[in-house]
Amino acid sequence: MNFVEDFASLNLGPGGGPGGEAGMDPATFPRPGDDEARPNLELSCDPKYMRLTCGALPSSPSLKTRFAMPLGCIVQPLRPGDETTVKTAHFGSSGIVRCRRCRTYINPFVQFTDGGRRFRCNVCALPNEVPVDYFCTLDANGVRRDIAERPELNSGTVEFLASQEYMVRPPMPPSYFFALDVSHTAVNSGFLKQTVEVIRDSLDVMSKKSERTRVGFLTYDSTLHFYSLKANQSQPQMMVVAELDDPFCPMPDDLLVNLAESRAVIDAFLDMVCDTYAQTQNMESAMGPAIQAAFLAMSHIGGKLLVFQSCLPTLGAGRMINRDDTRASTDSTKEHLLRGPVDGFFKKTSAECSRHQICIDLYTIAAPFSDLASMAVLCKFTGGELRHYPGFTPDKDGVKYAKELKNNLTRFTAWEAVCRVRCSRGFRICAFNGHFFIRSMDLLALPATDGDKAYGVHIAHDEVVPSTNISYLQCALLYTSAEGERRIRVHTMAVPVVTDIAEMYRAVDCGAMGAFMARLGAERTLTVRLQDAREAVMTKVVATLREFKLLNTQASRAFNRLIFPESMKLLPLWIFAASKSTAMRGGPRDVPVDARIAAVYDFMSASTEEILKLLYPTMHALHTMPEEAGTKDEYGRVILPPRTVLAGERIDARGAYLVDDGRRLLLWLGKMLDPQFVAALFGPSGPPSADVDCNLPHLDTDVSRRARAVVDDIRAEASRARHLALTVVIQGHPSETQLFPYLIEDRGAANVPGASSYGEFLVQLHRQVSAAQR
Repeated sequence: MNFVEDFASLNLGPGGGPGGEAGMDPATFPRPGDDEARPNLELSCDPKYMRLTCGALPSSPSLKTRFAMPLGCIVQPLRPGDETTVKTAHFGSSGIVRCRRCRTYINPFVQFTDGGRRFRCNVCALPNEVPVDYFCTLDANGVRRDIAERPELNSGTVEFLASQEYMVRPPMPPSYFFALDVSHTAVNSGFLKQTVEVIRDSLDVMSKKSERTRVGFLTYDSTLHFYSLKANQSQPQMMVVAELDDPFCPMPDDLLVNLAESRAVIDAFLDMVCDTYAQTQNMESAMGPAIQAAFLAMSHIGGKLLVFQSCLPTLGAGRMINRDDTRASTDSTKEHLLRGPVDGFFKKTSAECSRHQICIDLYTIAAPFSDLASMAVLCKFTGGELRHYPGFTPDKDGVKYAKELKNNLTRFTAWEAVCRVRCSRGFRICAFNGHFFIRSMDLLALPATDGDKAYGVHIAHDEVVPSTNISYLQCALLYTSAEGERRIRVHTMAVPVVTDIAEMYRAVDCGAMGAFMARLGAERTLTVRLQDAREAVMTKVVATLREFKLLNTQASRAFNRLIFPESMKLLPLWIFAASKSTAMRGGPRDVPVDARIAAVYDFMSASTEEILKLLYPTMHALHTMPEEAGTKDEYGRVILPPRTVLAGERIDARGAYLVDDGRRLLLWLGKMLDPQFVAALFGPSGPPSADVDCNLPHLDTDVSRRARAVVDDIRAEASRARHLALTVVIQGHPSETQLFPYLIEDRGAANVPGASSYGEFLVQLHRQVSAAQR
């Protein structure tokens, strides 16, 4: 089809009408279905590992400027469960074959020449000698005869066993150091007890993964408590350090011990720790000194430092005050300061931890204010993760917290890792987005990483103009496995280089572009006003749609129609949804600052699929489920009810709606819902309180069986790292307000910035595109 005819448009009504919506048909608005990645070229890695925002790269900077949208790639070097499916390539005594100039690893796109004695690097075009023990003759087509037996030559994803030259020290053992808050809040809320139970339940799996696994413990309130766990002891020996200004580590060799050898002493510690602090009235928390002391205990090995915090740190380095009241300031130019760290202690500490291969995971429950903005940098710069359970109670958060912590302790983890992304001449990697520390221009330091973390990579033009019509990207993750092997996970992909902007519009991956823009917008909120962050994202969309409209002169004459490429029809929705997400919506007072920070850091480490689900959750009407919904199809998959639009006008007071955003489930019950349906779903006791994680009862009714099948399937399909707690809310009850943020297509409160409806947003977008042309 001619590109001039290859477009879609949306009728915005006769003149937009009052308020911009008269004459518009909401049924015609673009809305998402199941996200499908644009396939990569043949022999390239699967897009689940490397997913480009646009499947074609511009041949010149001027073409990139016209396109306006960011060129990037969401990289996920590991995926849950793939540690046993990715093939391993084996080389001879000469070691891993790679280009001697640009250091690109051998891959399916290199060209063998001179009868197989040389190969030309696909990234820098340098001819390289083939090692003698890697030599193989070529067939009549110039293809190696052993290509079928060489995964590095027939697959875009492969692993290499690294040799001694890839090690700066012996491979580290898996190491976990637990810093447990034992203040009154942690004990009284049940947080400490739940944490100890999960650790105890995880020890067997941790031990089976590697006999080299090491663990250590530290507890803290107004003082620091260390525990010697040597195998020849029958009970742990506690040592108290009251010095917080310059904490030291007593008996450092006895604190991080082999799990298998010291298992009896570790079990004894876990049995006694809750009883030891059961009657504590100590409200203080020396979190900063605890992290400093844990660093001293771990720095000779590295590993994971898991910090469990129940209140605002009050003593020693890193102590904080409740600065949440600064939201009342009328100076909007300083609103972003509350979303940044209060001082440099945590950033300096995280940089030092990263240098010593220590990854920090933070679990916090403080409410109403935790100052996550200060503490989150510990996770960001060490490649860790941040989990926030405000106002923790076992009934509401216990199952979710237990599953997510156990997954962290038992999942496949890549230790002391570094990641680098290379690209062909003419392009360069100019910036990154995610949780990491940049060790050099393009080397990401990841003390520990796993299949639940993704990174954003920005691509820009180099000083040299691309000279070929195909460019290449290669991501290499060098890491240590639990077994002590040094391994390299390599993903390679080919990308066409085009001279026509029309080809770029055709090649847009709308899901990846929407997720990438949401990442950039969320990160920007940490340094600028919320309104400025939303406008920066909007400006790029306006610029690219304006350029597209100029290309389609015939279509642009259509009255009051928003013109867009078919490949980008969902982009306005993703940008609109991002502006109404927890990370970016409203003003500084409209979302609790800790909830906003947690959402920002969630965006910056989530996969494309997870971000899109957060932007536009799925909503299913359970009261009108088709007969087949909740049953299995011929492939054994549960059939889900049809999706419902996230708009208040689609909500029926006689209905029951299940909302899924990939992080939690919300079941809304209308006040006019048939009582028989409620009884069939919950039994005679009725729906539970909104303060508990609901498990639908097993009842011998059709409604119960099908609803449970739907909920169980959604939970099973969710990220393995998450448990979707189910909250039941009833129309008219105060807890019903939990539903409103999910109805993103509705207009928000009049005094909330950026609270337009979906229809109003489309009209505003059309006006800006048209104004830009004039």
